[in-house]
Amino acid sequence: MSASVGEADAKADMAGVTNTDALVQHESVVQHESVVQHESVVQHAEQLLQQGRPREAERLLRPVLTQWPEDVDARYALAVAQRHQHRWQEALATLGGILQAQPSFGRAHQETGYNHIARRDFVAARKAFEAAVAADPALVNSWRCLIKLYEEHAPQNPDIAAKRQAARDQVDFLATLPPELLAVTSYLAEDKLADAERLCKHFLRDNKTHVEGMRLLAEILTRNKVLDEAEFLLESCVEFEPEHANARIQYVNILLRAQKFAKAFAQAERLLDANPNDTGVVRSLYAAAANGVGRTEDAIAGYRALMEAHPSNHLYPVSLGHVHKAAGDLEQATALYQKAYGIKPDHGDAYWSLANTKSHVFTEAEVRQMLALEENAGTVAEEDRTQICFALGNAFETRGEYERAFAYYRRGNARKKAGSHHSPEQLRLRIDSQMEVCTAEFFHARVGVGHEAPDPIFVVGLPRAGSTLIEQILASHSQVDGTMELHNILGLAKRLRGRDEGDAAPRYPRILGELDADYFRRFGEQYINDTRTYRAAAPFFVDKMPNNFFHIGLIRLILPNAKIIDARRAPLACCFSGFKQLFGEGQEFSYDLETIGNYYRQYVKLMAHWDRVLPGFVLRVQHEDVVDNLEREVRRLLDFCGLPFEEGCVQYHRTERSVHTPSAEQVRQPINRSGLEQWRRFEPWLDPLKRALGPELAEIEL
Repeated sequence: MSASVGEADAKADMAGVTNTDALVQHESVVQHESVVQHESVVQHAEQLLQQGRPREAERLLRPVLTQWPEDVDARYALAVAQRHQHRWQEALATLGGILQAQPSFGRAHQETGYNHIARRDFVAARKAFEAAVAADPALVNSWRCLIKLYEEHAPQNPDIAAKRQAARDQVDFLATLPPELLAVTSYLAEDKLADAERLCKHFLRDNKTHVEGMRLLAEILTRNKVLDEAEFLLESCVEFEPEHANARIQYVNILLRAQKFAKAFAQAERLLDANPNDTGVVRSLYAAAANGVGRTEDAIAGYRALMEAHPSNHLYPVSLGHVHKAAGDLEQATALYQKAYGIKPDHGDAYWSLANTKSHVFTEAEVRQMLALEENAGTVAEEDRTQICFALGNAFETRGEYERAFAYYRRGNARKKAGSHHSPEQLRLRIDSQMEVCTAEFFHARVGVGHEAPDPIFVVGLPRAGSTLIEQILASHSQVDGTMELHNILGLAKRLRGRDEGDAAPRYPRILGELDADYFRRFGEQYINDTRTYRAAAPFFVDKMPNNFFHIGLIRLILPNAKIIDARRAPLACCFSGFKQLFGEGQEFSYDLETIGNYYRQYVKLMAHWDRVLPGFVLRVQHEDVVDNLEREVRRLLDFCGLPFEEGCVQYHRTERSVHTPSAEQVRQPINRSGLEQWRRFEPWLDPLKRALGPELAEIEL
């Protein structure tokens, strides 16, 4: 392959009030004008490159980069100018700096490939183009170069032949896409979500049922965490074009993310039926969905097949380990987590998963390895280092080195908080709006609405407050099925809320006062129907989504005969336990001591409101009381639920079932007091939490 091919492709790719106030305003205007001016210079330089005038382009770019050395567009244009002047090593150095800052910048990988072709280093070129299309699948020039490279190097190799065919398929697919959607794909690759959404919606205005356009918009919405709209679009995609495998794969992914496991399993099963020999993404989705609906053996078989087909993949052992952990097989789970970090030593999730068994004792070698990885900011990803921080906190806590443990818990939480979107003001608004709308008079005016099924027993509260123990006690009763943290009520609330969360007067719960009574009956029926797949044959079942405490008013309206248990734990114990737990997602308040303390206070305030306006509808169960007198609290629980006493509920730890929460191992042990006072070991560093909780709550502990 000649350098001129790369150069021609590269050219095609380049197309693409007081005096003080007045001073501040003047400086702002000057700064804005400077930014606009330098952007204009970069655009002029790009035009010069298209005209084949790289030296002039470089002369324009140098002053810009002196003032704005981190400007990625200017640095990229400089690299192109350097390559066109055959200064390939300089261009590679410029591109290396770009990729160190932005490893997923597809066009920079592509430009790297052009330089390697010019230097006749075809192995490096192939790797660069493969990195380019992995980052941005719309880079058609990279695909074309890969086809040429695959044809000229090791054409008889079966793996290379498969890659060549995949590249050809992608080029053919991209040729069918309108230019607007090609641009959307590139915007997505560069994480320019606003530009991608604007262009995609503009395209769909004139092409309302274009499946690839809908699929791309769903991807944009998913990244913006607008999951319900993304799910609707993907459901429409697979209805319009049932054989569109990528749309169905994306649909399963979003269903799994929303924990709609029954629907996900049905879709994954359809994909696997169409691809029975798949040992990649389809098999992985099937295994994850099977685990979600409790088909443990199918999940284990799926992940085993994936591990056999991909022995160097570090993700599958962790996924299989989670299945074994939920089923109570900690020995297998531990071995699989260790296998994962054996494959990829810096895989943070493997170490955190070991810590999250709540029983693993890290070896000296494991601790040394984690310390070295956590300190390595150069090559270890930030997410891995965060997970390792929580694992190190656990390791040092187990050793009794509490100050060192707290330092790592705090470091891990600080990293998580940096990417958190929790707002104490939004929390206050949510709590206050529930209290303003859901008054005693409001419920009195709606007596008799909803679906009369008595099946669900909701366990609500804060994470790490003992809700898994209560669920295990109830699920040990012959008339009660245990399920998991079901997202159905949260999903309904989100649908009612819409996209106006930032409004001063949120649409939900205000909309509850505007709905006809029949809506509440239909919502209740839908909840019962949608949750049936998680149940066995018992007449009652437990839904232990803790965050449902926000929506007790909604539950009362749609399922007035449901039972609600408030799992309460003493504030310092509950909050600190949450602080040292690395949650998968959804508990963004837990990454700061003051924030989690404020969250606890708001939760207590709202629960007191439900007690006032719905007296007797909620039973509060204090975790410390359960530990002190298990049988008394078991009888109290069962009486509230209208269930006869059964000894199995006291012997809850003998009940065999999958448990998918961090407390899985703890609820398989007899009741003990070991966890009640753990927070006291860290008391010297908990003053911010005490201040946030307030004296009226902190005094309960002190």
